[in-house]
Amino acid sequence: MTDKLNDSRIVPHKEENLLPRLSCLPSSPGVYLMKDAAGRVIYVGKAISLRNRIRSYFQSKKGMDKKTQLLSVHIADFAVITTDNEVEALILEDTLIKEHQPRYNIRLRDDKRHPYLKITAESFPRILVVRKRQRDKARYFGPYTDVKAMRKTLKLIRKTFPIRTCSSPVPRSAGCKPCLNYHIERCMAPCTGLVSEEEYEELIIGTTLLLEGKVDGLISFLQAKMKELASKELFEQAIKTRDQITALSHIATQRPIVVADYTERDVVGLSIETGRACAQIFFIRDGRLCGRETFYLRAPGDPTPTEVLSAFLTQYYSKVTTIPREILLPEKIEDKALIRWLASQRNGKVILRTPQRGKKRQLVKMATDNARYSLHEEVMRGALWNEDLSVLREMKQRLALSALPQRIEAFDISNIMGQQATGAMVVFEGGKPAPHAYRHFKVKITGKPDDYAMMAEILRRRLQRGLSKIDDRTGKFSEFPDLILIDGGKGHLNVAVKVIDEIRRDYDFPLPEIDLLALAKEREEIFLPKAKEPLRIPPGSPALLLLRYIRDEAHRFSIDYHRKLRRGRTLTSELDSISGVGPKRKAKLLRHFKSLERLRRATPEEIAALPGISSQLAMKILSALTQDRGEKAEG
Repeated sequence: MTDKLNDSRIVPHKEENLLPRLSCLPSSPGVYLMKDAAGRVIYVGKAISLRNRIRSYFQSKKGMDKKTQLLSVHIADFAVITTDNEVEALILEDTLIKEHQPRYNIRLRDDKRHPYLKITAESFPRILVVRKRQRDKARYFGPYTDVKAMRKTLKLIRKTFPIRTCSSPVPRSAGCKPCLNYHIERCMAPCTGLVSEEEYEELIIGTTLLLEGKVDGLISFLQAKMKELASKELFEQAIKTRDQITALSHIATQRPIVVADYTERDVVGLSIETGRACAQIFFIRDGRLCGRETFYLRAPGDPTPTEVLSAFLTQYYSKVTTIPREILLPEKIEDKALIRWLASQRNGKVILRTPQRGKKRQLVKMATDNARYSLHEEVMRGALWNEDLSVLREMKQRLALSALPQRIEAFDISNIMGQQATGAMVVFEGGKPAPHAYRHFKVKITGKPDDYAMMAEILRRRLQRGLSKIDDRTGKFSEFPDLILIDGGKGHLNVAVKVIDEIRRDYDFPLPEIDLLALAKEREEIFLPKAKEPLRIPPGSPALLLLRYIRDEAHRFSIDYHRKLRRGRTLTSELDSISGVGPKRKAKLLRHFKSLERLRRATPEEIAALPGISSQLAMKILSALTQDRGEKAEG
């Protein structure tokens, strides 16, 4: 938000004493940013009157809540951005919170990791899993916190509606033949011109209704289509449509009717503990409970349920594509700016209701009970790594680190006698795994096994890539760690120190300060760059347990990748000796069957079903692999 912070409407504050500056604050609506002594934004808030709101932070602390008391102690500077109205202030506040991730704001955790389902804006659309919404004409559904449920939904869609999955241009060149997906009825082959845009659009309509949870509406749509096909004596297509209706009716029976009417509504449940909160949303469509999502929030201080609800509704509904007409809440919300903003997002009226009795009240209670259970599970699962970062503080103190290790990167090497060596990088943020940031490396050094040289290579590549992407904050390696953990001993640590020294010498752009340590497996000794003797932490220390977990995670990630490469190499080497199986056919076999054993168990028909492989070649492949296995058994 650099551009916004340079806006001419910002009131500049440069004096050391903040109190004299309060008199020149505007009384208009807007957003304010509180900063600490280091210039970091620690809180972003909105206000109807900036002057009145900011002045309240500098009054007596007796009437302040706990969070405001903590915040006011650390305020060293502030900036304000005026807006034309409260709704603009609400939108800007949400944007700035996502950008700065302020310490004292109530905010959703891990919101960037949740995937969406995207229906592309092509003449013959595809459905994709994406991590980020873009400003295009595509339709997005989500975000989905339950990735397994999303994959299950996607599998159902592809089974029910034969939407194309390939990225081939449509239509393709004349004379091209349909692929295997067409023959197994998983695609209508629009690339070959076998289906019109109007017919294909019906698939997209059905998919959209299913993703919106409108199963009853989808069944009605298909029933009308089936009657139309039957009237045209297209009985084969009518039978396929009937089978779709049967499958969807089975889904509908598994989703009981919970409300008598057909109003679209979301039901929000909320549970709050010290520093944490959990929101659970039930999606009610066609009167049925069609799904739910769980979200965790950071709730510093002692916020009220209303404050947490307002923050959650703003952050959640700024990301979704569908806002229902009615939202049921456990606490009453009277934020008029929020209500107007929701209506503008939906392009229609949105009712925030707090039911006191009846079926709707039971739904809110059920959502709240589920949120309480989910939060308890999260607390138990993450008991070792509390949100207050106490484990990281202990680690910083025991190891005399230069900074709190909020981002830790661990590296490990895996190889067999120097062959097919691989490297792995795992990332922990705030003491918890960040799988989206994990990376694999294929080590380029060959010859005699040299763990030190291999470790130096992957470290050098990681840091060099980071420096090359320093201006691109979206790059895979653009964010540098606070701490690098090496799986090994003093020798491995010395290699890491040498690599960092080389990069600092060779690159004009300064490398950020990074702490280093190595953790040996045998005695769990910790080696630090400037320490002559290894450091030993008590076995039960949470800091040591976290370091061990990170190291073991790096080892697991490295070994998994190495095994995958070995399986691929074994399959490829076995196929090299078969005439007629070139690189392209080997690649097809590898992608489809994954392993040599699965290929051996396949039938000639299954192998011949792959494009470019004839029945004779399929028999030849099976014969060669079977003979090869027999020779190995005799040997």
